[in-house]
Amino acid sequence: MKVVLAFAIGLVFGCGILISGMGDPAKVLNFFDLAGTWDPSLAFVMGGALLVTAVGYRLVFRMGQPLLAQSFSLPSKKELDVKLIGGSAVFGIGWALTGFCPGGLVPVLGLGTEPLLTAAAIVAGILTARWMIELTYRRKTAEA
Repeated sequence: MKVVLAFAIGLVFGCGILISGMGDPAKVLNFFDLAGTWDPSLAFVMGGALLVTAVGYRLVFRMGQPLLAQSFSLPSKKELDVKLIGGSAVFGIGWALTGFCPGGLVPVLGLGTEPLLTAAAIVAGILTARWMIELTYRRKTAEA
């Protein structure tokens, strides 16, 4: 049941990305081009997503527990740290340079080499970050 529901949710998300035009990197890049061909449609897509999310969270948290799990999986960490801020900055820079958000990239992976190269760069970035975290952890445990 979980797999079927996850597939259905992913299908709705992917259709939303394609229908809204957010799979087209030029449309996203035009949102960031304030002095040139600015396109505000991304702001409307984000606003709609925030509205749906806000309502969805309110409805879901009124339930005692999730439908298909024992408990909600919520982050326990509340403070900002270098990893969160740095990761957010890298995400934003990558999105502004390529026009692809990782979520919006998935529905267009089969549409050419540009999405595939972007996906490869994202995977390389994730692996590099994990390697750096592991290196830092080893150094700290060796010093202790």
